[in-house]
Amino acid sequence: MGPREVYTIDASGQAIGRLASQIAILLRGKNKASYVPHLDEGGVVHVKNIREVIFTGKKLDQKKYYRHSGYPGGLKTQALSQIQTEHPDEVLRRAVKQMLPANRLRNDMLKRLIIN
Repeated sequence: MGPREVYTIDASGQAIGRLASQIAILLRGKNKASYVPHLDEGGVVHVKNIREVIFTGKKLDQKKYYRHSGYPGGLKTQALSQIQTEHPDEVLRRAVKQMLPANRLRNDMLKRLIIN
């Protein structure tokens, strides 16, 4: 395995889900003929203009992200619009994370996702 390929993606005007699926394919290395599921041969993905990404439908108003502290009554909710204004990269990072397989290779793949 040689040096990893570097991909640069311009996010302006693209829908968040379609962009995340393209990034997940590049991070896994599924675009290569030598792809095997148990090896991490994907490239490095640089994403720029993340603030100009678009959301289709009513996602900005209706979509919510949930997390739980582990204590009774510890459910926290945040609207997509709030996360997008404070940390626009976090929305894309969560979408890509959920599109990658939940195994030991996922953390290393996510480290190669660089969002500007």
